[in-house]
Amino acid sequence: MSKLVTIYGGSGFVGRYIAQRMARQGWRVRVAVRRPNEAIFVKPYGVVGQVEPVLCNIRDDASVRSAAMGADAVVNCVGTFDARGKNNFDAVQREGAGRIARIAAEEGVAQMVHISAIGADVDGPSQYARSKGEGEAAILAAMPDATILRPSVVFGPEDQFFNRFAAMTRLSPVVPLFGAEAKFQPVYVDDIAEAVETVLTGKAQAGTYELGGPEVATFKELMHIMLDVVRRRRLVLPLPFWVGGIMARVTGALSFLTGGLAPQPVTSDQLLELRRDNIAGENAKGFAALGIKPTALEAVLPSYLWQFRPSGQYEALKESARNLKG
Repeated sequence: MSKLVTIYGGSGFVGRYIAQRMARQGWRVRVAVRRPNEAIFVKPYGVVGQVEPVLCNIRDDASVRSAAMGADAVVNCVGTFDARGKNNFDAVQREGAGRIARIAAEEGVAQMVHISAIGADVDGPSQYARSKGEGEAAILAAMPDATILRPSVVFGPEDQFFNRFAAMTRLSPVVPLFGAEAKFQPVYVDDIAEAVETVLTGKAQAGTYELGGPEVATFKELMHIMLDVVRRRRLVLPLPFWVGGIMARVTGALSFLTGGLAPQPVTSDQLLELRRDNIAGENAKGFAALGIKPTALEAVLPSYLWQFRPSGQYEALKESARNLKG
């Protein structure tokens, strides 16, 4: 019988790419999510019955155990940027990650891969970084041979990074930035999925890998790359952190009073993260150790950011017409 992998958060941004790759490898794929009815789109990734969404809440032992039973491997893709509520940093990234590893070990699951983040550190400056670091520690305590993947900012068609700022350019003449000089090493979402596939199929050793793409650029430079792709001229405006602090407190209070209905563009925790670079360490194992050549930004960004161009899919035709007139 073919092997079975349970992917916690398998319908999310990163998880769906892992599900596709493991299905192509012939594995049975169990996609463990809180709302299986919203994850039906994963079923066509394989033949009938090969990929199945199942109900799971990683805050509940019985739920996690039910999803892990009979699996040869588990992958945890669940993460959050929410410091409040039931699914906060600690509940999801510390306790949830540790719960999956503990129960996987109890169920005799042979392999675990955990998607963490560059900067994960139990002594980190932000709640996000600390919860990621504590989650990693809990996983390795339960499953010492687990693999930890730490990507930089992830890009791809469903991302909440380039899509968010590209959407902003439709209405705003300015792209405001906090931490404009912070360095990032954007990593293509399917390259992370390939890394998981490489580990689960035994082509690479277990361990901790920091995953960054071929380009290292500042936040400001990335916004200029995005603007070039969407064919728009906008002012990229670096803002001081003290302005961000005021904004975070005010919008945070409004968000709390409205039960989350009022948006919070930036949080105090995100500002702390933007004070440091988000790039792979010089001595860290990365894509090279996995035998993977990471994908460049320029090879992917135009394939999904075209929708934010002034004329959308017709922008290229208009540019060609202008060249002919010239």
